[in-house]
Amino acid sequence: MKTYELTYIVTPEITSEEAEAKAKELEASISSREGTILKQSNPIAKTLSYPIAKRASGFMGFIEFQLEPEKLLELKGVIEKDGKIVRHMVIIKEAAEFKKERRTRTKPAPVFETEKKEEPASVESFGVAKEEKPAAAKAAPKEKVELKDIEHELDEILGE
Repeated sequence: MKTYELTYIVTPEITSEEAEAKAKELEASISSREGTILKQSNPIAKTLSYPIAKRASGFMGFIEFQLEPEKLLELKGVIEKDGKIVRHMVIIKEAAEFKKERRTRTKPAPVFETEKKEEPASVESFGVAKEEKPAAAKAAPKEKVELKDIEHELDEILGE
């Protein structure tokens, strides 16, 4: 059995009780064709975005159900013959399929001139001395700073 959703608009010329009775009739016709009702909403009075069959409003409702595909045509025939249902739409509710991501070719990461490069050991053998970095440029071990020390320093700077 497939899962379907029927959305329908009932004419506004009937009362809300009659619209609810029409919803019960639709549920009964689904059940009589060995269908199973999963969800349903009672028809609600709505103003339509554009006129349908010269009507600017109607009672809109939906039913989610499971039914054999062969029996769906019979159900559509019943709905189309009913003069009170102005418009209807049946869609197949399918589980969303997850698509696999396409594999892309991975390119090697570019090497930039600013990156640090190791000099080969053979440079010293030619009598060229390596430059020593100044002591300030060498990384000193970082001290942990407490949050209250930072707040105290900020208060002093801001003069509070």
